[in-house]
Amino acid sequence: MKLKLSLAARRSLEGFLFITPWLVGFCVFMAYPLAFSLYMSFTEVQVTATAINFTHVGWANYVHAFLGDNVFPVQLANFVKESLISVPIIVIFSLLVGLLINEDVWGRGVFRAIFFLPVIFSTSQVITTLFDLGAGGGSFIQRFNVFNILISALPPSLNEPVSAVLSRFTLVLWSSGVQILLILAALKTIGSTVYEAAAIDGAGRWESFWKITLPALRPFIVLTTVYTIVELSVSPFNQMLGLINSHMFSVRTGMGYAAALGWIYFALILVALVLIYTVGMRKVHRY
Repeated sequence: MKLKLSLAARRSLEGFLFITPWLVGFCVFMAYPLAFSLYMSFTEVQVTATAINFTHVGWANYVHAFLGDNVFPVQLANFVKESLISVPIIVIFSLLVGLLINEDVWGRGVFRAIFFLPVIFSTSQVITTLFDLGAGGGSFIQRFNVFNILISALPPSLNEPVSAVLSRFTLVLWSSGVQILLILAALKTIGSTVYEAAAIDGAGRWESFWKITLPALRPFIVLTTVYTIVELSVSPFNQMLGLINSHMFSVRTGMGYAAALGWIYFALILVALVLIYTVGMRKVHRY
């Protein structure tokens, strides 16, 4: 007797088969280091000339991160504020550019290549070098004094995160290459007959965008947001990563405390991703 699977079950099975290579690689190369780092976060690690000693301290590292460390909570709050500014900018910019270069115009492939080239060339070292040369903030910000005008109009609590985003504004926009490709791929899933039917009913381009295009792009916008959050969390300009690395090689704190900071940071990113996916995919109809 043949086992009949529903369409949803077959789609789920297909998706599982596609991620099987990643699952195998994760179990072989990453599962044990992650589990061991979680164990280290509950210990005090002392490296000697002959051995590495682990002393169990329970939740002391996590408690110290929020109650005893004067730097980590501030850096964590600044990272959250910067992300709340950078993520919408990148997602909205990717959506607008994707809609523009999706139009059937001459040289469309050239424009797509131009927007995607930074993804290929902008390795961590290249981005750092460009930033050191002053290419991150955009010349228009310095030329028209946009930076000081915006900062003076903001409350003091937002001055530092907004300053950090504006100081590398061009590099933030350069981070939208993959997101633009995702939007372009999403636009290809919308059939032209839907727009033709809407035009027959008297809908203009503006109405078609709000009633057809944007609802159809909603799952892909969620995917773009998730990808952007993950990308920013591992950015070379991420001060959180630098702070964790500095504690890893510190004699006073060591790898145990650094592991605890890493897991707190990971938990924050994971909660943000789950929240974005849960809220964004609510009441999304699947056909």
